[in-house]
Amino acid sequence: MIRNLNFKNLLMVCSAGLILASCSSKSNQIEEYDRPALYWYNKMTKQIADFDLEAADDTFTSLESEHRNSPLLPTSLIILANAHMDEEEYALANFYLDEYIKKYTLSKEIDYVRYLKIKANFKGFSYQLRDQQLIDDTIKEIQVFKQSYPSSKYMPLVDTMDSRLHMAKANLNLNIADLYKRIDKPKAAKIYSQKADDAWSNTDDIAEVEVPFYRSVFE
Repeated sequence: MIRNLNFKNLLMVCSAGLILASCSSKSNQIEEYDRPALYWYNKMTKQIADFDLEAADDTFTSLESEHRNSPLLPTSLIILANAHMDEEEYALANFYLDEYIKKYTLSKEIDYVRYLKIKANFKGFSYQLRDQQLIDDTIKEIQVFKQSYPSSKYMPLVDTMDSRLHMAKANLNLNIADLYKRIDKPKAAKIYSQKADDAWSNTDDIAEVEVPFYRSVFE
C-alpha cells in the first residue's frame, strides 16, 4: 500500500513538473513576439555566429513579419545568404539573394547581390561532367551582369568565374566528342569538338578533370 502511494506521489510530481515546464516554455515563446527590429537582428547575427543557421532563418522570419519596412531587412538577407554559402548550402543562399533582388532592385548593393548569386551558382557547381544546365544558366547570368554593371568593382571576380565556366563547358564537350569517337560516330564527334573550340579557343590549356574512382563510372 505504501509503495503504491509513493508511486502515485511520484507520478503527481512528474506531471506537475511537466505542466510547469510547458507553461514556462509557452511563457518564453510569448515574450518572443512583438520585439523591436534591432532585437531580432541582433539575435539573428548571434545565432549565425553560433553556427545555428536554422534558428537564424526562423529569427529572420520574425523580423520580416513584424517589421516589413525595416532598413535592417536588406542587410539581413545578404548576411544570411553569405552564411549559407559558407556552409555550402547554395540553394538557401540563392533563396535569400532572389528575395533581395525581387524587393530591392534599385538598391546601391544590387551589383554585389547579383555577383553573390553568380558566386553561389559557381561554388555549387560540383560535377563538371554532368552540371551542363547549371554551367549554361550561370554563363547567361554573367552576360547579363556584364551588360548591366560594366563598371562594377566585382567585374574581375566575375570575369574569372566566366573563364573557368567556359573552360568547364569546353571540357564537357571534349568528353562528349571523345565518347562519340569511341563508339565510331565521327560526325557527332566533330560537332562537339567544334562546340569545345567555340567555348574556349585553346582547349589544350584545359586540365583534365580529376574524377574520384567511385564517381568515374557515372561520368
